[in-house]
Amino acid sequence: MLFKYKAVDDEGINKEGEIDAPSRDMAISGLQHRGLVIISIKNEEEKKSFLSISFFNRVSTKDIVILSRQISTLFEAQVSALKAFGMLATNVENKFLGLKLVQICDDLKAGVSISGSLAKHPDVFSSFYLNMVKVGEETGKLNQIFLNLAEYLDRQYALTSKTRNALIYPIFVIITFFVVMGLMFVVVIPKLSAIILDSGQAVPIYTSIIIALSNFFVHYGFFVIIFLVFLAIWLWRISTTEKGKTYLDKMRLSMPYVGNLYKQLYLSRIADNMEIMLSSGVQILRAIDITSEVVGSRVYKEILNEAADGVKSGLALSVALEKHQKEIPSILIQMVKVGEETGSLDVILKTLAIFYKREVDDAVDTLIGLIEPVMIVVLGLGVGLLLVSILVPIYNIAGGIS
Repeated sequence: MLFKYKAVDDEGINKEGEIDAPSRDMAISGLQHRGLVIISIKNEEEKKSFLSISFFNRVSTKDIVILSRQISTLFEAQVSALKAFGMLATNVENKFLGLKLVQICDDLKAGVSISGSLAKHPDVFSSFYLNMVKVGEETGKLNQIFLNLAEYLDRQYALTSKTRNALIYPIFVIITFFVVMGLMFVVVIPKLSAIILDSGQAVPIYTSIIIALSNFFVHYGFFVIIFLVFLAIWLWRISTTEKGKTYLDKMRLSMPYVGNLYKQLYLSRIADNMEIMLSSGVQILRAIDITSEVVGSRVYKEILNEAADGVKSGLALSVALEKHQKEIPSILIQMVKVGEETGSLDVILKTLAIFYKREVDDAVDTLIGLIEPVMIVVLGLGVGLLLVSILVPIYNIAGGIS
């Protein structure tokens, strides 16, 4: 990295220049070896790339998966943490992540633990990730923990991406439908309706309705757009509040079919999170608390928080979950109960995670299979009805003229 410095030499003369070094500390050390007293030193590369880092660069789940696998391999080869993170900092493709790794190296040099160094970057490493690393430090199995994290994040990334991509297509088709209908009402129908009305013939009731709607959108469409913009802003502001997020999460879970898809996604995430933590030696209360933070739903977060309170008071996890059978299926509760009785809760949770992942995959595949024909039929019927309402009277006019 390139650093720009201002310094004073041993004769009191001001010096300015640039120095290339892997980190800020090494740049300072190099200047001090030259006999310079540093006044200021700035990372020029970080300054130049500020806008791109702030607005365009971010660390994706894929980046963290690759990073975790690389760390696991280096630790397996008995490479020290400082050297491992230093090697990755110079070779990582994501420059923003590279800057973070350099800062982590600086903290490791200062004697900070790996989990403590990572904890300074919550925008990159989640609380779940940090707690797993801390467990690895406590048990001396960091290489296995990083490998488990990579596999876990890979599964979650694939599952979430598949679910999100399945919902993108219907949203795109719906938006396209409304844009086409809007253009028809505002541009096409007014010109055709003028021909119909000038003919003086009787207008069918369904055609009158279409013409009335067209006139409304022509004269008041601007106000409709303003209303929709304010509605979007209002929904966005609500979504930034805790109460609003909870309401939207409840609404998402109550939607037909899609709600069940989200439910299975969250259950898969809960089972997968808790399995990987319990199998790594994390206490069950700690596992529940961490899972509640990363589950991605306020509804299930509240359920897990209540379950944690129940476990603290001496209840079994299965008993603490029983009063939430609307959100937690009885089969899951029964399986958890079996795991508690046999002392193999982590194994049971792994089985549940695989089961719900398969359910999500099947639901997404079914949704994708149904969406295309349904949307084509709906779009065709809508446009067809619109055209028939206008073209039939025009055809009658043409027949009368002939």
